[in-house]
Amino acid sequence: MFRINGRSPEKFVGRALPFWFALVFVSSPQQALADSRLPLTLAEAEDLALFDEPGEKMLRADAAAKRDQSVVAGQLPDPTLKLGLANFPLSSGSFSTEGMTQAQIGVRQAFPRAKSRASDASRFRALSEASEQAADGRIRDVLERTRQSWLELYYWQRARQLLQDSRPYFEDLLSVSRSMYTVGQKTQYDVLRAELELSRLDARIIDAEHSYSAAVAILSQWIGTHASRPVAGKLPDWSTVLVLAELQEGLRHYPDVNAAELRVTAQQAGVAYAQESKKPGWALDLGYGYRDGDLPSGKPRSDFISVAVVVDLPLFGAKRQDRAISAALHARSAAIADKRRIEAELLSQLQREFVRWQELGRRIELYEKQILGRTDDQVEAALLAYRSDAGSFSDLMLAMIDRLDTRLEHLRQQVDRAQSYASMANLGGLPR
Repeated sequence: MFRINGRSPEKFVGRALPFWFALVFVSSPQQALADSRLPLTLAEAEDLALFDEPGEKMLRADAAAKRDQSVVAGQLPDPTLKLGLANFPLSSGSFSTEGMTQAQIGVRQAFPRAKSRASDASRFRALSEASEQAADGRIRDVLERTRQSWLELYYWQRARQLLQDSRPYFEDLLSVSRSMYTVGQKTQYDVLRAELELSRLDARIIDAEHSYSAAVAILSQWIGTHASRPVAGKLPDWSTVLVLAELQEGLRHYPDVNAAELRVTAQQAGVAYAQESKKPGWALDLGYGYRDGDLPSGKPRSDFISVAVVVDLPLFGAKRQDRAISAALHARSAAIADKRRIEAELLSQLQREFVRWQELGRRIELYEKQILGRTDDQVEAALLAYRSDAGSFSDLMLAMIDRLDTRLEHLRQQVDRAQSYASMANLGGLPR
């Protein structure tokens, strides 16, 4: 038999098994901790948000339910069975005493008004398609909201880092001001001002921490605990030049617009259904009557077969059919108005985001070509002037604060522009 170091495989595995279990249990938390530190890219966040999305599943299920309802609405109602005893004598006699005593069995099949079944089935089909469009819209909305949340988290992560990275510079200024005050080269005002600005910076760091935690909570709605991971340190490369006319053309096929149009179609089918109420429905009765006993001639009594047609009489049109038609027409008008409202709101939103995206692009270019570099130059000049007693400490402190604020503004503009792109990508149907 095959042996390992003189021992059987069974003994070797038995003794090694606890070691392997221990290794797994020790390494699993470490692996989970490592995974929690992996940078969360935007693409990964999108995939996590779209996987098994409950809102989409709800709308797909609703669409499936309405499809089934459309099949049901297009079918004839179930026939009804009638069992009875007719003309049975109460005072005396039996089932065979009277010639008209019958045991009856019958079937009734109703036939609804001419096109009512087709209209009702059409209405449910339109509503089913509207729910499908709503599910498509849900996916696009979730994608946009995930992008917006990820970008906001990206901003606060970077803003917090910028504030924290600036703290050593303010600490150095405080240390320098104290040293120079000790030797009598600067006033106590410079020290107090440095201490004040350092405290203000600490307050801003606390605010950034709070905003970062809030951004994590918002993103967690879409991707769960993965939102606590650090986001990737790079914005998505959305450098495509957008054309407003192309985005407006894509907006025409936006799922919310399609769903609104389908709701109009459903209400139009509801009008047709209501109009059918002025036409009579009918039903067909087939019956069989069994008789017992004999005729005076000695022959057995004949059984009966009966056929009847039952027709609706829509006589109260002013209070029923006309009001039903009026209600359906009002519902259709409401659906048409709602579609126009949705189109106007979405178009306005698209135009606003496009203008904002363009303006932010110009501002970012200005910052990168001129403002960022000039704030750096201003700090260098203020520091040089302060060291040579040609400038005040206030000027130096203001220059450093201005550089920090400018970097934060530049970061905010980059994120805002990316968020505008995310909104337009949703409205205009741009691919991922």
